[in-house]
Amino acid sequence: MPSQRVLLGIGLAVLLIISAASIGLDVKSRSDAERVNHTLGVQKKISDLRLLVRLAESVGRGFVLASDPNFIREYREAVDRIAPAFAELKELTKDNPAQIDVLDATEPLVRRRLAVTDELVRLQSANDKAGIDALLGRREGRSLMETVNANFDRLSAEEERLLAIRAARSQQSGQILLAIDLCGAALIVLLAGLLIRGAGRERRQLTTSLSASQAANEALEAAVAERTAHLVAAHEELRSSIAVLQSTFTSMAEAVLVIDTTGEVLLSNPAAERMLRYRSGMNVSNLQSLSTVFRSDGSTPITPNEMPSARALRGEEFNEMEILVRPASGRDPVHLVISGRPLRDAAGTVAGAALVYHDSTASRETERKLQQAQKLDAIGKLTGGVAHDFNNMLTVITGTSETLVDGLKDRPDLLAVARLIDDAAQRSADLVKHLLAFARKQPLQPRDIDVNETVADIAKLLRPTLGQQIEIRTALAKQELAAHIDPSQLANSILNMAINARDAMPNGGKLLLETESVVLDEAYAQANPDVRPGPYVMLAVSDTGSGMPQVVLEKAFDPFFTTKEAGKGSGLGLSMVYGFVKQSDGHIKIYSEPGHGTTIRLYLPPAHARPEHVPLAAAPVTGGSETILVVEDDAMVRNFVAAQLQSLGYKTIAAADGRSALALLDKGERFDLLFTDVIMPGGMSGRDLAQTVTTLRPGTAVLYTSGYTDNAIVHHGRLDEGVLLLAKPYRKPELARMVRLALQAGRTA
Repeated sequence: MPSQRVLLGIGLAVLLIISAASIGLDVKSRSDAERVNHTLGVQKKISDLRLLVRLAESVGRGFVLASDPNFIREYREAVDRIAPAFAELKELTKDNPAQIDVLDATEPLVRRRLAVTDELVRLQSANDKAGIDALLGRREGRSLMETVNANFDRLSAEEERLLAIRAARSQQSGQILLAIDLCGAALIVLLAGLLIRGAGRERRQLTTSLSASQAANEALEAAVAERTAHLVAAHEELRSSIAVLQSTFTSMAEAVLVIDTTGEVLLSNPAAERMLRYRSGMNVSNLQSLSTVFRSDGSTPITPNEMPSARALRGEEFNEMEILVRPASGRDPVHLVISGRPLRDAAGTVAGAALVYHDSTASRETERKLQQAQKLDAIGKLTGGVAHDFNNMLTVITGTSETLVDGLKDRPDLLAVARLIDDAAQRSADLVKHLLAFARKQPLQPRDIDVNETVADIAKLLRPTLGQQIEIRTALAKQELAAHIDPSQLANSILNMAINARDAMPNGGKLLLETESVVLDEAYAQANPDVRPGPYVMLAVSDTGSGMPQVVLEKAFDPFFTTKEAGKGSGLGLSMVYGFVKQSDGHIKIYSEPGHGTTIRLYLPPAHARPEHVPLAAAPVTGGSETILVVEDDAMVRNFVAAQLQSLGYKTIAAADGRSALALLDKGERFDLLFTDVIMPGGMSGRDLAQTVTTLRPGTAVLYTSGYTDNAIVHHGRLDEGVLLLAKPYRKPELARMVRLALQAGRTA
């Protein structure tokens, strides 16, 4: 028995030695296998990177050949993936200096090849065929790609060599391990025989002690069963808690990143992929290379030391740090609010950081639109408050200055002064008119018109206005395009946009007027909340000027915002167009890029009937001999209007307000036309007076005048049906024309 135990001990010792050797060789074999797998992975990454570079080159060349915008998107996506692919490949080959040297030499060549492709794309976008031919003639791109492909071949060849060496080592270790395992198996069989013999003797001894320990085992089993029940319950509770936490983490709208001290991402949620474009395997540096980061003002860059990850890894805790991210791919900027916390180990040392990102872009846009609406409302109230009185004064100033100009033709020195007064009065009138247009307070007179005909007529008038250095082209839809719009306001809008285009092309250029029938769908309406989906008549004004940067584009419709020199413009041109289009239930959109010109698209409501022919200029009219009742609360304006009408041959009766006018009616005063201001003191508006007069004397013609119509004769931004309005300030020819028009309408009523 003792000798058998000695043999068993020796056998076990030998078996342990064999096992240790087997384990060592097994570890070495696994290590060799891992190296083989690593080499295969590196080979795949080299192949993927080579394909990415070739893809970027071929898609860029595809755009040059076909000019398909989809190639640009594919090209940008491929370029965005090249830098991370280089970084990942360098990380995988960091233990191979030769490979690192080749990668370091290849990466700038790839960047230069992409720069050549970028230049080709730019030249193709500009339709610069000569530039494309010159660039292709240098054959720089092909030379670079040959060098890059040669370097990739060197990388692949080196990995093939390493693969052969490591595969041979792995095979050799496997053969030795197999021999050791066979020896161990034989020794195990021998020891098993010895154990079986010893087990027979000891079985009898165990049988006698089994009955003694059975009772103890039963008690132990009961205790184990109770403890197991507690563990199962605790495990189920833990599993449920983990499931709740996992579900909460994955469904969070906020993006979460947990990083270590080197910037490697340890944990992320799906929101990080949507919001930050994070992909598995990327680190903080990779993410930062995809965008340019600014402070909340959108113009101050954030230094690397001020980035949220850097602050948290320094041990700082912060909440609601606001940044603006501009993606390098050209996508829309994103406003992010970030909170960060450092993660510490048991010793209190910073071991990582947790960062939570909230996308506040939508709320920022809502806030901006609310501020814009509030600003618009404030301007509307301010404009309405001063327009009436200011236009009353301008009516007298423009009328008297016009008379002075006519009467001083034989006094050149005084005539120049009179014309200065007249020009200043006209500019003031235009300024108030533009403010009313932006605030959507102007009375519109929409009708069904042929947009093609209107644009063609305006294009003829633009040629002397813009000068010979501007080439004007039209691209009008072949079919008739009818829109329900105020034709005079549409003409003013096109003129304003054309003048802005001229100022953006000081050295000459091209102006294109286009029309087209379009349908704005639900997807477009969701992206532009102020748009109702449906059919529209699209009018586009495009130029080849200097274009607008993003900061200017965002303020293009703001009143008094202008990039022109002082005295060169009021900044109300585009704001007037914006107000007119919005008041007409239309939509306006600007597309611009520095160095590539600007396109402004107006989406006008379609007509529901045949369009009317509306001449851009009316024929001059003369006066008459009828009697006109002038109702105006401002004595200066009242006297001026009476004098102007009398100079046209009319007889006039004047009243200061509605009650005074009705008193004249009671006395039996006879008149052919009621010419009344809309807004008057005393509780009776011009509309109230007109309704009373036409009730007492049916067939009486009515002509309204006002510097600010409010809601008396204008509803939903449009003149009531059958209403004639002469907006203040006005000149004598306008007064004469509208009076004759009102008298003729009264006779046919």
